[in-house]
Amino acid sequence: MDRTERLLTASTNGRPEPATVGQPAPAAAAGQPEPAAAADQPEPAAAAGPPAPAAAADPPVAGPAAAPVPEPTSTPADRPADDPRWARPALLGLLVATGVLYLWGLGASGWGNAFYSAAAQAGSESWTAFFYGSSDAANSITVDKTPASLWLMALSVRLFGLSSWSVLVPQALLGVASVGVLYATVRRWYGPAAGLLAGAVLALTPVATLMFRFNNPDALLVFLLLAAAYATVRAVETASTRWIALAGALVGFGFLTKMLQAFLVVPVFAGVYLLAAPTGLGRRIRQLLLAGLAVLVSAGWWVAIVELVPASARPYIGGSQGNSILELTLGYNGLGRITGDEVGSVGGGGRPGGGGPFSGQTGPLRMFDTEVGGQISWLLPAALILLVAGLWLAGRSARTDRRRAGLLLWGGWLLVTGLIFSFMSGIFHAYYTVALAPAVGALVGIGVTQLGRARTGPGRWRGYAATLTLAGTLAVTAWWSWRLLGRSPDWYPWLRPLVLATGLTTAVLLALLDAPVTKGFASCRAARGDANPLIDLSRGPRWARWASAGVLALGLGAGLGGPAAYAVQTAATPHTGSIPSAGPFVAGGFGRGGFPGGRVPGGAEFPGGGFPGFPGGAGPVPGGTNAGRNGAFPGFPGGQPPGLPDGGTGQDGGTGQDGGTGQDGGTGQDGGTGQDGGTGRDGGAGRGQRGGGMGGLLDAREPSAEMTALLKADADDYTWVAATVGSNNASSYQLATGEPVMPIGGFNGSDPSPTLAQFQRYVADGRIHWFLGGGGFRANGGSSASTEISAWVAETFTATTVDGVTVYDLSSGKQG
Repeated sequence: MDRTERLLTASTNGRPEPATVGQPAPAAAAGQPEPAAAADQPEPAAAAGPPAPAAAADPPVAGPAAAPVPEPTSTPADRPADDPRWARPALLGLLVATGVLYLWGLGASGWGNAFYSAAAQAGSESWTAFFYGSSDAANSITVDKTPASLWLMALSVRLFGLSSWSVLVPQALLGVASVGVLYATVRRWYGPAAGLLAGAVLALTPVATLMFRFNNPDALLVFLLLAAAYATVRAVETASTRWIALAGALVGFGFLTKMLQAFLVVPVFAGVYLLAAPTGLGRRIRQLLLAGLAVLVSAGWWVAIVELVPASARPYIGGSQGNSILELTLGYNGLGRITGDEVGSVGGGGRPGGGGPFSGQTGPLRMFDTEVGGQISWLLPAALILLVAGLWLAGRSARTDRRRAGLLLWGGWLLVTGLIFSFMSGIFHAYYTVALAPAVGALVGIGVTQLGRARTGPGRWRGYAATLTLAGTLAVTAWWSWRLLGRSPDWYPWLRPLVLATGLTTAVLLALLDAPVTKGFASCRAARGDANPLIDLSRGPRWARWASAGVLALGLGAGLGGPAAYAVQTAATPHTGSIPSAGPFVAGGFGRGGFPGGRVPGGAEFPGGGFPGFPGGAGPVPGGTNAGRNGAFPGFPGGQPPGLPDGGTGQDGGTGQDGGTGQDGGTGQDGGTGQDGGTGRDGGAGRGQRGGGMGGLLDAREPSAEMTALLKADADDYTWVAATVGSNNASSYQLATGEPVMPIGGFNGSDPSPTLAQFQRYVADGRIHWFLGGGGFRANGGSSASTEISAWVAETFTATTVDGVTVYDLSSGKQG
């Protein structure tokens, strides 16, 4: 029986059907506004518990008048019987396929971002390091983020031991869970077909595939924001105080994951609740204030502890110049990202017109530019078109209309976050755009199904307008996919015309077949609770069923073909370093550190993460030298920043004029463009990995067995087996040895931790065994402590070379 029949027979239960439904009502499906009779009723003065469902104000259809009936504990959206039979198997298939995509060959990426992997290893050995998010188990300095994402990895390492799988699998599982939560959120108001399409778009977005196979904080942040969106949807349904408070708590925990980025959705979630919750305005405001308190408590408890604990009793707060988590929150990871005034950063604010060398140009088209476009923008035009179309279908709806509320929630998420990313002048990386992927997926799923319903709804011209909108959206998507694929012309060149031809052909067929298909399915114009809301393929003439199924399959293939191909390529390619990038080589992109031409074809790995790709193989500074190894920085004598020890030689003493770079004078190992100079299908590269880095600053190269054995000798006699400039340089040695390595100056080598006096005291106390040259680069202000320490070491101790790395034995400086 359909939903109308179930509603008419509800008298046997003694109570009416509650207003919170998992599928849109027939009136809503046809684009008519929902009645707001009970939704806008003011709250009772003496209400002592959660508000009743909106329909509770309506009289019961039948049943005993005197017998009180308890409120239903679940809504129809929670009941499996309301879903069509194909819904659960389809969801299971989607989740399994997502798991395969995110888990297959995951160990090939090694430590991923070694900066966070080393911190997870430290947290698995020291609860103090776990709590603060320290880079090393001896707690010299923290990472430059709040530590929630590290907690998950550190617990995994404690349980399963240190390996790339124990570090990366939690991220993949978060990806599968995110797809499931997005499905559940969209399904509640728009049905299972919309939820499945939304989940598939999220799973196949290239930057999502990248980040759910990588160990940056973004995976956990996306999951938490999706969970907060689900809680907001539940709160809007019944004006629930508990659900909106939970949404606030989840956003607050998002702050503990990636600081202020989590708050970008706060005005959107609050605005949607204030608009659409079915209760009085005063109660809505009080509930939002309570949710704000939940945000403050969830985010603030850890901040308060860090600020109250004396600095001498905790590690230095990485990324700050004053050892303050509040400074880090509001400066380097806060307003500095917007204005570009990030003291101690590398790259932010470095370009005329906004944006640093890692950022691209600011402006409304940033999400579509050479580097960012292939990460997120495949379905971005479609999402924007479908957002407008969905709001048009909602029309002059009641205040509590859920179709409109959902569109405002996901559309607000997309627009607010996307605009801030587009115009922020500070450090911005393309992978940040994974935060847009859930909103894009939701809008595509909602928009396609809403227009599909409108096609077979009442009103001839309204239905045809919906058809033309679907066809036009598909054509635009196919054209934009064609443009994006054209940025990698040597990567499966046949795919580009195939996607364009399929998309345009399907758009034309959709318009031509609409009349007979609509006629053939006139009997199912109203979306049934047990039928596909796009189109009921179980009815109508056989030819119409086959035609409709074919058009549907072609449309999905054309729309998702490009991003799916990018996603599979991303999953098949190892990624390491601090600036990963999805998809194949893009000419003129900003990969591997953000400089034009810097991305290696196919993402080949270069010794020490050097800077290939400048005109004529030049380094970033004329007169540059060898790209360096194990953390060397090209463009300076010896491949190292000014002031570091042994600044006169590079690996094998190789130097050059007019910007020559690369081991043996080439742009890669042995002068090739990839490992061993090989070439391959992905734009001409060999067996390399994708990633990004500026020598040891943003990349970490595994040390040799000789160096590892040297560091592990007598390790128990020292607090730190070694010290080196920059967290990424230190992380490679720490992961190889399993022993603490002090990262002087933190991530960028620009933090005043330790100072020269503190370092000298550590050496005198016999707490540091070795000092390792290379790594780090001070730019855009910041402390000069790392330069002072490097100079003091070079003047005081004797240098030796181990596997091309300059090392200093500090044990001779021990006093007493």
